[in-house]
Amino acid sequence: QVQLVESGGGSVEYGGSLRLSCATSGLTPSFYNLGWFRRAPGKRREGVSCTRVSDRKTNYASSVKGRVTISRDNAQRTVFVDMNNLEPGDSAVYYCAAVPGGDECRLDAYEYDYWGQGTQVTVTS
Repeated sequence: QVQLVESGGGSVEYGGSLRLSCATSGLTPSFYNLGWFRRAPGKRREGVSCTRVSDRKTNYASSVKGRVTISRDNAQRTVFVDMNNLEPGDSAVYYCAAVPGGDECRLDAYEYDYWGQGTQVTVTS
């Protein structure tokens, strides 16, 4: 049974930083593209970043590029996202997701097969 469990969310002030973690089980991370998505109240789920299985090539949404870094530790079966210079607009529930590896990792939610339950990030001004 595949499980993805996010942690690290919380409340942070404008300009602050957070590291989110996603612990995986029931799958071999080195065979999967792994991604982070978010959903703010009243908005659609938005892709934040993903990392490709083969060469760990990364992809970032334009809204977070330069402020967010995704990384993975296959030995720990964990994917991370480091977020800096956080803004109130980054407030959302953040989800990690996994899909068997392909040619590219994309920030389209419908492409991902497995999802975590999410962790809340709140940025105060």
